[in-house]
Amino acid sequence: MRTFVTTAPLALALTLLLSACGDRSTTTANAPAHANAPADGHDDHGDDGQADGDAHDDHGDDATTIAADIADDVGIRVAPATAGTIADQHEVQGLLTTLESGNARVTARFPGPIRRLHAEVGDRVRAGQVLATIDSNLSLSSYTVTAPIAGTVLARNASVGQSAGEGAVLYEIADLSTLWVDLHVFGRDADHLAAGSPVTISRLSDGATADTRIDRVLPGTATASQSTIARATLDNADGQWRPGSAVRAMVTVSTQPADLVVPLTALQQMEGQDVVFVREGDRYEKRVVTLGRRDARQVEIVDGVKVGEDVVVAQSYTIKADLEKAGAGHAH
Repeated sequence: MRTFVTTAPLALALTLLLSACGDRSTTTANAPAHANAPADGHDDHGDDGQADGDAHDDHGDDATTIAADIADDVGIRVAPATAGTIADQHEVQGLLTTLESGNARVTARFPGPIRRLHAEVGDRVRAGQVLATIDSNLSLSSYTVTAPIAGTVLARNASVGQSAGEGAVLYEIADLSTLWVDLHVFGRDADHLAAGSPVTISRLSDGATADTRIDRVLPGTATASQSTIARATLDNADGQWRPGSAVRAMVTVSTQPADLVVPLTALQQMEGQDVVFVREGDRYEKRVVTLGRRDARQVEIVDGVKVGEDVVVAQSYTIKADLEKAGAGHAH
């Protein structure tokens, strides 16, 4: 265990104190380096042979001491070990799609040449906003086409000067503030899914996550994949999720109580053993633990830690590295 001690003898401390009181004009900076040496000519060291006041290291392989301010600087965080639940989860693949009620096709009412187009793909438009101006072949006057809903322009199917037929689709618009997540479930896994089951959606590109619940399990089977589709709704008010994107989903089908759980971030491997680190003051002790069930976020601890003990849950690998470094130093 790493500690910091001072071993100046009491007599020496009193001598220095009295000397300072008798002559304040004298400073230790002006004294020779050997002025405070004992009369026998030998340096007075602590048990480890280091000079007085120096930090020494009796660091073992099972514990280390880290000052609170340093722990804060490197991001070490602890949380009490508590009872919790372990989830039975199924990982499935999904696809983001727009809601059918949130799609709109903007069409020409009368045939005639297109004079102006007022929006491009990617533009956000409001309901009632003018999107196109067309000269009607029937009335010989111009009319405008407006957006029926607020949303984002997904496609523009017309060009200026083109003759638009009656009912021709000029634009496709979708409200992207809410998306569907269609989860494709295969085989017997479909039997475990039901409306209301919690779902964590993960974006494949950067691992961003969002939590939602299954709204419904569709009655049919997807023709191409022969999968059952479970559909969830995803809040996309910030526009960070894109329709057409593939996602990974973790569906929780049940939960079981556990007497003691810690986050997976607390768990490390040392010398082939599962360990966590328990903090007492500034001291961090390695604990070999026996593991039980686990899910995507936490693991059950069967033995090695008691309820209420403060376990390192962030930057646990920093404690591991410190102990391994000390162990390597002792090996030489």
